[in-house]
Amino acid sequence: MKLVTALLLTALAAPSLAQEKRQTPRDAMVAEADAATARAPVEEQAFVSKGSVSIKGKAVAYTATAGTLTIRDDNARPTGSLFYTAYTTGEANRPVTFFYNGGPGSATIWLHMGSFGPVRVKTDKPVYVTPDQYSVTQNPWSLLDKTDIVFIDAMGAGWSRPLGDKTGKDFNGVDQDADAFARAIMRYVSKNNRWKSPKFILGESYGTLRSGVVARMLEERGLSLHGVALLSTIMNYGVRQAGYDQNHMVLFPGFAATAWYHGTLPGQKPADLDAFVNEVRGFVAGPYAAALAKGSSISDAEKDAVARQMNAYTGLPIDFIKRANLRVDLQHFQTELLRPRGLSIGRLDTRYTLPPTDLNADSPDEDPAGTAITGAYISAFHDYAVKTLGVKTELPYKLTAREPGYSWDWSHRPPRGGVQTTPNTAVDLAFTMRANPKLKVLFLNGYYDMATPFYGAEFDASHMLLPAELNKNIKFTYYQSGHMIYLAESELAKMRDDVAAWYDEALR
Repeated sequence: MKLVTALLLTALAAPSLAQEKRQTPRDAMVAEADAATARAPVEEQAFVSKGSVSIKGKAVAYTATAGTLTIRDDNARPTGSLFYTAYTTGEANRPVTFFYNGGPGSATIWLHMGSFGPVRVKTDKPVYVTPDQYSVTQNPWSLLDKTDIVFIDAMGAGWSRPLGDKTGKDFNGVDQDADAFARAIMRYVSKNNRWKSPKFILGESYGTLRSGVVARMLEERGLSLHGVALLSTIMNYGVRQAGYDQNHMVLFPGFAATAWYHGTLPGQKPADLDAFVNEVRGFVAGPYAAALAKGSSISDAEKDAVARQMNAYTGLPIDFIKRANLRVDLQHFQTELLRPRGLSIGRLDTRYTLPPTDLNADSPDEDPAGTAITGAYISAFHDYAVKTLGVKTELPYKLTAREPGYSWDWSHRPPRGGVQTTPNTAVDLAFTMRANPKLKVLFLNGYYDMATPFYGAEFDASHMLLPAELNKNIKFTYYQSGHMIYLAESELAKMRDDVAAWYDEALR
């Protein structure tokens, strides 16, 4: 019997042994490479350091924790590891705010190293930051005196990665992405016993669209927020569909503010930008909206009158405006406004300029606002993460989750059912505000931001159709800066004070 058993075991092992013998050198190399591939950890990591920052003349000591949050599905299976950096003071039940950038698929390096954390990359004027100017300084405009701060990278970006059999495709979508952030926030709250802390979220750019869904998901799962701050807002992608006039209306007040900044207005430059922009709002909501609504049935006289007023507010040639049928596209504005000076202007921040390769071009070569600061941020963050935060990992830090074959699922299920193929998450935010009548919402807007124009945020908010009492919970602030308002020191200082006052109001 023992002999039979031995022969049987040998027979069962034979195919495996034969397979090992047939393994090619290439198979061995692939297996070795796969074993050496760096992977995100299922077990949560934490790299802890100490620091201090002076805010309003007072030293604020903090603990910095750079680490990972493992999110799990409803059956507790790990699905992803999200990288975060938290700055906390140790005070019990203190407010905590979760920050994230947009993209979609962007790492949160920009908010982390530029806005309200205890350190920031030094930027100010709208010019290219050269390598000899790279520096990280203490941030006197940090919000750490008001709230603990947690920066979270999107899945597939930074050091965030899927786990198990999950891939980027499982997270690359409006609702899938928001679900991952909601789970990460709840994991942080549970892990650090912050359930009694007032909780806030602050998203930038696409992060504002995400925030509408995250706020609703958290509310539905039992975590109520005190406040939602939206920096450079785009919540409604429906207005950007071809053939809709709303996007041209959304853009025009920003065109006028940009013309004011660059001095292209044909008349005397108004002294007060806020008053000038308010005048332009009246034109857009009145004569301009009426003209666009008429489409090709507009009379020549009305078309000429509106074109002349658009010229008065921007300096764009009247014939150019009329050839565009009063609908000037953003890329055409970027190349036409300063064409006589041999310059194109930025999209993220129209204060930035760049000499185009082709002076007759109808679209910019690139966005000078993006290229001007990217090197400084990347270099500064990598140095800071290793030397100060003490992060140790073999994973590459990815600025974006976008890779060859990347696609985003734009479908969204709003709270009242159905499916939106061009999402408008202002609907989700309105739903959450009705459920949680104490929720405060703050819109932070740069006048020179043409990626997410301020007039678009105003349109989205006004079309949430909230009762008057809830409308009182919404506040707007404006700054003479672009998409990344915090690049300009004077505007960061002003924004910090505005947000600090908003916290005080939300916590009353």
